[in-house]
Formats: sequence, C-alpha cells, structure tokens
Amino acid sequence: MEKMDDACQVECVHADNVAQVHAKMESDEKLFELAELFKAFGDSTRIRILHALSFSELCVCDLASILSMSSSAVSHQLRVLRGQKIVKYRKDKKNVIYSLVDSHVSTLLDQGLQHVKE
Repeated sequence: MEKMDDACQVECVHADNVAQVHAKMESDEKLFELAELFKAFGDSTRIRILHALSFSELCVCDLASILSMSSSAVSHQLRVLRGQKIVKYRKDKKNVIYSLVDSHVSTLLDQGLQHVKE
C-alpha cells in the first residue's frame, strides 16, 4: 500500500486551534450562500457577462452583441446572476440596463483575474 505524504501520519487533534477556528467560522447557512455565489461565478458565460459589465452598464442587446450570443441566452444567464444578487438592472424607456450590483463583485472579478494571471 502506498504511503500518503499529504495527510497526518498520527491521529491527533489540536484542541486549542480547533476551538479558535470553530469560534470564528460562519454558520453553515452563510457558507452555503457563499457556495451558491461561487456557483454563479462557475460558468464561463456568466463570467464573460460580468467582465463586460465591469467596464460599463449594458443592455441585453449590447451584451448579446459583445458576446456573440442570442439575447434570450444572455437574458437567461442574467436571471441567474440577478438571483444571486450579483447584477442589478434599471429600465431606461424601452431598454433594460444591467450593471454590477456593487464594488464587491468587481473586487471578486479582479482578484480572480489576478490569481489566474500569476
């Protein structure tokens, strides 16, 4: 049997560390919400939409043109992003204009891009 070098060889629990970390951890509900947020970021089409929106507010037609997609496909992805409170929209006469919901989304995108560029 192969020896594993990436796991403890002796079972021991560092009770002080465990207690400190346990006291700082978020609730399972909040961590589930975080996982759902990252799932929304886990689709390349949605990332492309968010990247485009990081430069400017855009309507569905603009996004469809930029991404070479149908308006209905873009709308579907925007519904997912709205559901996770990642994008918001406003009506401008007959157009619906989308934007990132806040600077946290920009920060997540920027940090992710910096990470993959390293």
